[in-house]
Amino acid sequence: MDSVAAALEKMRAAGAHPAELAAMTRRLEQLDDPDAGRLSGDVLEPLPDLPELDALPEPSAERAREVLDRLVVLKLNGGLGTSMGLSGPKSLLEVKPGKSFLDVIATQVLGLRERYGARLPLVLMNSSSTQGPSLEVLQRYDGLRDQDVPLDFLQGREPKLRADDLAPVEWPANPDLEWCPPGHGDLYTALAATGTLDRLLDAGLRWCFVSNSDNLGALADVRIAAWVADEGVPFAMEAVRGTAADRKGGHLALRRGSGADGLVVLRETAQVPEGDTSFGEVDRWRYYNTNNLWVDLQALKELQAADPAAPELPLIVNRKTVDPRDKSSTKVIQLETAMGAAVGSIPGARAVQVPRSRFAPVKTTNDLLVVWSDAYELTPDGRMTPTYEDGGPVVTLDDDHYKLVPDFEQRFAAGAPSLRRCTRLEVEGDVTFGAGVVVEGDVHVKGPRRVPDGEILRG
Repeated sequence: MDSVAAALEKMRAAGAHPAELAAMTRRLEQLDDPDAGRLSGDVLEPLPDLPELDALPEPSAERAREVLDRLVVLKLNGGLGTSMGLSGPKSLLEVKPGKSFLDVIATQVLGLRERYGARLPLVLMNSSSTQGPSLEVLQRYDGLRDQDVPLDFLQGREPKLRADDLAPVEWPANPDLEWCPPGHGDLYTALAATGTLDRLLDAGLRWCFVSNSDNLGALADVRIAAWVADEGVPFAMEAVRGTAADRKGGHLALRRGSGADGLVVLRETAQVPEGDTSFGEVDRWRYYNTNNLWVDLQALKELQAADPAAPELPLIVNRKTVDPRDKSSTKVIQLETAMGAAVGSIPGARAVQVPRSRFAPVKTTNDLLVVWSDAYELTPDGRMTPTYEDGGPVVTLDDDHYKLVPDFEQRFAAGAPSLRRCTRLEVEGDVTFGAGVVVEGDVHVKGPRRVPDGEILRG
């Protein structure tokens, strides 16, 4: 049995849905092309100006209620935050005193329901590891317990492939490590495979607002919801103007060339050919993906009726070891896709420019410190409102001492310093911060040292 057949057979034996098998077959076919998914800057050109959120009309209260009544808020919630030293769901990490990501998300959704008198259900795409603890948190909220669609569904999984011969890896010491999620592009397949897409449509829901659970700036905005509905947009991506902080994020561009003129594509770092230095040209590409997406569920259903593996997404090959904690274990590849890449394959897909306040993901403890601090204020209705000046603080903490959350918390045991007037904070070495520390301007702190209570650090 060849490696492709072996991978598919392993999935069938584990009970994979036909849509999952179709999606995996496509990824395996793409893997045959060594340049699969590669996008050189030479074949791309910058996008023209995008429509801006602030220029979209505010719908009437009645229209806002109508569209929110048929909208579902979907949060990607499969991550454990292992890169930050966590063993449980990342979304249970505290972002403000007594409030986790999920607490804030629940407050946001319930606040919008109350404001507009709309149904607006919340659904999580969980992994088997995040499902139990996350649902336990949401069960605390009366308005979520009694919604008319399930609170969650599970993401899919696929076999990790040996890097040497592409056969499904075997790891008897821990068979669970033989499997991996197929990236967040699995969203579309998982919606179909779990029956969630049909359940949402049967409940009268037409549109879906998707975002990462670690991005608390991503609230369902009625202006975009009404724009998507009124314009018949099958897929929309929220994009921000790029900054130096986005050099590793995916950017939008137009693909030129035979048969592809005018096609909008998303290029991630993994798709950049070796030696291509164009990816970091923030001023050239301008628009960067926030992973805040709007999907017409009926349009998705029709796409998948014609092609169970739709939408077609570029392949991302992720190279790891079968046991991520053991670098000497068998080398494997994971075949992944990015959900935002659907902007390049769904006819009629659009993008809209949004302010950076809608894009505040927490990927590292650097980001966590900013959210912890007074640079963001949590309002009673769950809005994370920026209070910072001059574009906000850029924080760089020494990985040796702050990368893992337990180490980070130990050094900020008295709470985060004030960062609302900070432009940049770089911490080098082992530095512990006392209570009531204020950081202003561009500051570089070098350890080992303890910053005393109440000290003002000015750049």
